[in-house]
Amino acid sequence: IVIAEPITETEVRNLFNKWNYALESGDPCQVADRYSKNGVLLPTVSDIPRTDYPGIVDYFTHFLKLKPQGEILDGNIIVGTNWAQDAGV
Repeated sequence: IVIAEPITETEVRNLFNKWNYALESGDPCQVADRYSKNGVLLPTVSDIPRTDYPGIVDYFTHFLKLKPQGEILDGNIIVGTNWAQDAGV
């Protein structure tokens, strides 16, 4: 049995940073690439859930025109076995 190496809190936070850099690129495909194959996006400026890669690309094609940038004001990272959560404001 292979035991996965736990992810660090710094690595978890860097996942957000990579997503934010993808936003800065202005390329919707770069942003969509940050989501898992089975990822679900519940968008902030649309009431349509995006449940596949083309849907996520479509959302960011329009959303990136607003020049968004993420910022974490207060975050709470929790790391478990084979999962991590980064939630906050």
